[in-house]
This record gives sequence, structure tokens and C-alpha cells, in this order.
Amino acid sequence: QVQLVESGGGLVQTGGSLRLSCAASGGTFRPPAMGWFRQAPGKEREFVAAISSSIYYADSVKGRFTISRDMAKNRVYLQMNSLKPEDTAVYYCAAGWLGTSTLRDGLVDYWGQGTQVTVSS
Repeated sequence: QVQLVESGGGLVQTGGSLRLSCAASGGTFRPPAMGWFRQAPGKEREFVAAISSSIYYADSVKGRFTISRDMAKNRVYLQMNSLKPEDTAVYYCAAGWLGTSTLRDGLVDYWGQGTQVTVSS
């Protein structure tokens, strides 16, 4: 069973930056696709970014967020720049066996517990 643990959330002012990290452990093999989702209060969970051999971003974060992966360390990162109040949410690490496009479409096999990101205006 794969476990995902996020870190790096916090409080930041508008225009600031944060870097989220997700560590994967457990299981014999690692899912090929990893990514990030977020859920704001009163809203549904939404896709943010995914990475394997390809990379996808939600339109709302393109040009501001960058996803990367360290295969040796079993970690995936989300560098978030030019943060806006509307980026405030709980950010969840996700992993899937079927690739980035299906992960983007919500077919997630493993979820992390989430980390809070709050952007103040």
C-alpha cells in the first residue's frame, strides 16, 4: 500500500510563494503518475497539476505553478509563485497507476492527508 505525506503548506501574502512536497512510501512499485489537487471551503476538489512522462496543469495555475518529481527520493513537488487569495485551499497529493491524463480526470488510486495553503489579501 502506497502512503503519501504532504508538507510545506502555510500562510503567505498575495504575490508570495510556497513549495509543497509530497513523499511516497510503501508498496513494491511506485505509481507512474503523481500530482496535486486542491479543495477550497464549500467547493469540490479540483485538479491542479500532474506529472509522469507528461505534465498537465489546470488553466488557473498555468504560468504560476510548477510541478516536478525526484524519482530517486520518491518525492513530487509543487512550486507555487504569484499566489492569489483564490489559491487558498487544502492541497492534496495524489498518485495513480493509469497515467497523468487519467489522474487529471480524477482517477486517483492514492491520496495524501492534505496540507493547508492560505493566501492573505
